[in-house]
Amino acid sequence: MIQTGTIHKLTFSVTEELTALAVGSGTLEVLATPVLAAKLEECAWRAVSPLLSDGSSTVGTRLNLKHLSPTPVGLSVTCEAKVTRAEDRLITFSLSAFDAAGPVAEGTHERVVIQNERFLSKAKKKATDAGI
Repeated sequence: MIQTGTIHKLTFSVTEELTALAVGSGTLEVLATPVLAAKLEECAWRAVSPLLSDGSSTVGTRLNLKHLSPTPVGLSVTCEAKVTRAEDRLITFSLSAFDAAGPVAEGTHERVVIQNERFLSKAKKKATDAGI
């Protein structure tokens, strides 16, 4: 059972491959917002993954993120996801990220618990219907 207050933290170093210049989201060698978003989502799913039944996982459905300050190559960023609501299949998280200089990001995120096989079956049907 997923409880409000469940927290997960994830720390990573900013490398050249994670910059806005490298991923195409800008022209500067600082942590890219899409990378930061992905790391925060990873932090959220990892927070609840051990609490799910076999054959289940979560998928992101909403992300509201403020990227507050740049992080240069070489610094580490710590992301935190905290469950603020868990009702039926919907899980809501508060998100935050910090580096050595202070806050990097804040936001909210929603994930839905899914049954893996059912979800993948829908994706395959969609691909087939699209002629892929």
